[in-house]
Amino acid sequence: MTPLAGWENFYVIAGSSAGALIGLQFVVLSLIAGTRNVRIDPRAGAAFSTPSIIHFATVLGLSAILCAPWTGIGAAAALWGVVGLAGVVYVTLVMRRIRRQEAYRPEFEDWLFHVLLPLAAYLALAGSAAAAPFHAREALFGAGGAALVLLFAGIHNAWDAVTYHLFVRPRDDDREPRFRDSPGSRGK
Repeated sequence: MTPLAGWENFYVIAGSSAGALIGLQFVVLSLIAGTRNVRIDPRAGAAFSTPSIIHFATVLGLSAILCAPWTGIGAAAALWGVVGLAGVVYVTLVMRRIRRQEAYRPEFEDWLFHVLLPLAAYLALAGSAAAAPFHAREALFGAGGAALVLLFAGIHNAWDAVTYHLFVRPRDDDREPRFRDSPGSRGK
């Protein structure tokens, strides 16, 4: 029995949740785009919307990797380690995109859920992969925890974006430049 045995249900739940949330995100964004003449800064979308899809896709992919019938943990750990390192690079790009976009001035909560928590999750993935050959059980809990952090950060960010488009944006449509200096405005 491999150390991965017993994790199938966890990753079936996490992966299917991530897959469903990817689909739901596409539906919601399509509905929002169709409700009014929406002018969206593509840099803001790359900074705030795309990362949610990437985090959900990461959880889905990680779930597929860790549900595969491996004979040992080594190859799986190597793959989830690559995912973790790629995620660290991606979050670094997201941080640059957040700084460059001009549609919205980010608040602490934005930095927390778009940069700090995902960065911690991807670092945990990379670190747990490195620890897997020596402490397989703990490494699997690290990977599982990272998957949950990415899933919950993505849920928060998707909700934040939707509520912003429904509640904040309609009031701000006449302002130019929008959101830059509006204290207390939320979302993307």
